[in-house]
Amino acid sequence: MNKEVKPPLLKRLMDNPWILLVLGVVVPMLSYTLWGWIELCFVPAAQLP
Repeated sequence: MNKEVKPPLLKRLMDNPWILLVLGVVVPMLSYTLWGWIELCFVPAAQLP
């Protein structure tokens, strides 16, 4: 009657280097892309001669 106890989900995620690598690339990419789009929305229109 020895039941295997699985570690908690967060521990399994933090122990997986591939998930950490993907998160380390995707999260900054998405945040900087979103930040860039927000900045572009607030740039005033250029005055043409």
